[in-house]
Amino acid sequence: MSKVTTSVWATGQRPSRVQRKGRYVPESMRHPGKMLPSIAARVIETYTEPGELVVDPMCGIGTTLVEAAHLGRHAAGVEYEERWARLAVANLGHARQQGAPGFGRVMAGDSRHIARLLPDLLGRAALVLTSPPYGAATHGHIRSTRDTGEPGVRKWNQRYSSDRDNLAHQQLPHLLEGFGRILVGCVELLRPGGVVAITVRPYRVRGELIDLPGHVHQLAEKAGLVFADRIVCLLCGLGDGHLLNRASFFQLHEARKGWARGVPIHAIAHEDLLVLQRPQTPSDAEPRAALATVRELE
Repeated sequence: MSKVTTSVWATGQRPSRVQRKGRYVPESMRHPGKMLPSIAARVIETYTEPGELVVDPMCGIGTTLVEAAHLGRHAAGVEYEERWARLAVANLGHARQQGAPGFGRVMAGDSRHIARLLPDLLGRAALVLTSPPYGAATHGHIRSTRDTGEPGVRKWNQRYSSDRDNLAHQQLPHLLEGFGRILVGCVELLRPGGVVAITVRPYRVRGELIDLPGHVHQLAEKAGLVFADRIVCLLCGLGDGHLLNRASFFQLHEARKGWARGVPIHAIAHEDLLVLQRPQTPSDAEPRAALATVRELE
């Protein structure tokens, strides 16, 4: 991989909702854990060329696919939840209406079997770009007392899924095992020298910081990938001599509670981008035994 890039990317200059406005169908905001479009676009521009193939095995509402299509790349995504897969299809259709030159396809299925779901793409992808889930629910949308004048906090659009088989519901050991299987399958889709880029950040469980980037790094190397780079993708904005806070209400709330207990918790202001590469001469992978049920959405 000959690309040279900086170690910090200013991907948070505009809020997520502004980045998506008009570029994605409005229903996309229902998904609680969307990748920032500016991160996806920067990764795709950096590690692929027009006409090449980009794959996202956990594509959600299709951010990776949409940004690839707008940049003249072709894209394929797998999404476990059919409701999100259908939104990904709608977003790709919206991109085509806006003149995006790339093509995309979405399949609803279990990406732990991705090599079986996309057999025609084996060895063809230039880039796999994805992010693991952080749990069954995230912050979603909120209205606090400050907004409503009424006591308490109201949340909505904070759940990925109610399906207990979804990786988002799994405890850390099972989540890592499942994501490791996804990475093994993605290696089969990559061409020799192809890149895997994973956006991931630490998270807290009952106050304990979980080093998810470190765990994912280990999984990727076990899958046969070679570490190439680690980049900071800013979620905050860079102002004139100061940072523009983009942290969620709940991040700030948890930080304040930590400081009140004497624990110096800080709101997370970046995503780690782990960049790894399939070797130029990979060994043959073991054949997959299981075949998942799959529905291709049009």
